[in-house]
Amino acid sequence: MYSYPDLPDSLPAWLDYLEHLHPRGAAGIELGLDRARQVSEALRQRPFCPILTVAGTNGKGSTVAYLASILNAAGYRVGSYTSPHLFRFNERIRVNLQDVEDDALCAAFAEVEMARRAAGEVFLTYFEFTTLAAWQIFAAARSEALVLEVGMGGRLDTVNLYDPDVSLVTTIGLDHQDWLGNDRETIAFEKAGIFRPRRPALYGDFDPPHSIIARAADLDAPLFVQGRDFGYRKDSESRMQWTFWRNRPEGIERRNFAYPGMRGDMQLKNATLAVAALETLQAKLPVTMQAIREGLIRAEIPGRFQVLPGKPAIVLDVGHNPQAMRTLADNLADMGFYAKTYAVFGMLADKDITGSIEVLSNRITHWFLATLDDSRGLAAEALAARMRASFPDISCSCHANPEEAFLKAADIAEENDRIAIFGSFHMIAALSSARRKA
Repeated sequence: MYSYPDLPDSLPAWLDYLEHLHPRGAAGIELGLDRARQVSEALRQRPFCPILTVAGTNGKGSTVAYLASILNAAGYRVGSYTSPHLFRFNERIRVNLQDVEDDALCAAFAEVEMARRAAGEVFLTYFEFTTLAAWQIFAAARSEALVLEVGMGGRLDTVNLYDPDVSLVTTIGLDHQDWLGNDRETIAFEKAGIFRPRRPALYGDFDPPHSIIARAADLDAPLFVQGRDFGYRKDSESRMQWTFWRNRPEGIERRNFAYPGMRGDMQLKNATLAVAALETLQAKLPVTMQAIREGLIRAEIPGRFQVLPGKPAIVLDVGHNPQAMRTLADNLADMGFYAKTYAVFGMLADKDITGSIEVLSNRITHWFLATLDDSRGLAAEALAARMRASFPDISCSCHANPEEAFLKAADIAEENDRIAIFGSFHMIAALSSARRKA
């Protein structure tokens, strides 16, 4: 349709181009749907299959992984979209559980760029551009189901351009407060923006904020809440299985599920939410019990309480807010006895540092603090100052980067100790190379 000879010719070139396309650069955030909608219309994007949209403070990535894995096991050609990535951009866009290839990404980026120019050189953020490209890839792959993760909030997030058949909100906690608000009710209102009239909406935690309930009522959207309308029950006898239950629209129980491949009680909540969402779509996307069992066991995602084999034990967790840290603390407690626990830790400056480390402060023997190589990254020395202001007796040391921090921890940790690496996606990504050198 259009011809522009100046387009980038490789994925690295495209990503560099996108980082500088918007005046605020790659880290630029500009909530709103108008710009992306203009380009979406120029691309003539239209619904072509059922959509499941996932928002929330924590648990989004894991819930997307369960949904995509179950649908894939059921035989559907499924597309999934998540962010951010850990090791390479391709992880964000997957078809049939496989990362999209560079050539497909470049072709989709070219389509979006030509439409953007045709629409009047519309400024797009990095996330807006890549979300539009993901849709192009899913359409070209003739996907039969899409699982889309909201980047931030919900109401004004680019993913919300696409009308979901079922909406999932995993949890509500305090995060991205500069953009979403300073209390749970305000943040919940933004996340409930993905709800649609008369279409099912699910909340994956036990205490839905009033704004979640009110938004569903305003839209006449059937609202299903974990612990009230659906949930899980651990098998007290085998301790290896669990039961899914729901009491709306009719009471059912699905028994003898093996524990999900991802570890921790929070993963049972995420898995239950995924199963409940698929129950609401049985008329459009029927899945068998065998597909659910298979999908839950196969689902995996790096950095979600990922315990690496070997001694000392190494735990990777991308948790970066107080709610996620409480889950990490519980999961560490469930691991059994370790003589010492060393933290390799770094955070972005706009996060709740005091609230995040409070639940872990008495569980960590020593904190190895790392400076993150990111425009929002906090220097290790500044991180130490903030921690000592709230916890004067905390034991910590400062390091130039995550690799140095990890190597120092690995040097002193003995085989009965463990090293927990957490605080940011950037920490886990940076340490992929450090582990190979330890």
